[in-house]
Amino acid sequence: MDAKETLRTFEETVSGYFQEINGLSLDQLLWKPAEDEWSLGQMYMHLIRSAQFMQLRNAALCLEPGGSPEVAHTGKTKPGEVLFKTGSFPPERIRVAPSPQYTPPQPESKEQLVDGLRDTLRRMVEIEPRIASEFDPVIQVRREAGKEIVRNTVLHPRFGGLNAWEWFRLVEMHYRHHLLQKRRLDDAWRETHR
Repeated sequence: MDAKETLRTFEETVSGYFQEINGLSLDQLLWKPAEDEWSLGQMYMHLIRSAQFMQLRNAALCLEPGGSPEVAHTGKTKPGEVLFKTGSFPPERIRVAPSPQYTPPQPESKEQLVDGLRDTLRRMVEIEPRIASEFDPVIQVRREAGKEIVRNTVLHPRFGGLNAWEWFRLVEMHYRHHLLQKRRLDDAWRETHR
């Protein structure tokens, strides 16, 4: 999957999220099936914040010529290799203990979620040409004449050193992965509100 295809898939996923939000009340977005679980609104806040404050930030850092203390030149971990080989997260639920650092807040409004998703989409569209020009395999072969290219990476806590292209792809994979959580929350809402 190249950068344009990644962006197209991301746009489709975000379009579905927009439709979902428009069809829900704020009460539905704030509802939690259990105290230790997230609401749909929290899930959207998590997607927005992780894309904007981690994934896209780190993609931009990797594209800089250097100088940032976060930039390294390390490779991926085994889970990182598997993730990018398969092109998606495993279809399993990931649970992290509630904490102020990780648990997203409830949204203040539907507009906050729509604006956040819109801004993330705008940032993906803006960075895609830089990702495409730096990571297009045909361009790289011509540019480097087959030499291995040293890439700036920023460490992911689980997946190891990811370059700009991998951070960009991670946004799309992450948004797509949370469709499983969305389905689970939708089903729990319907079951509880029959």
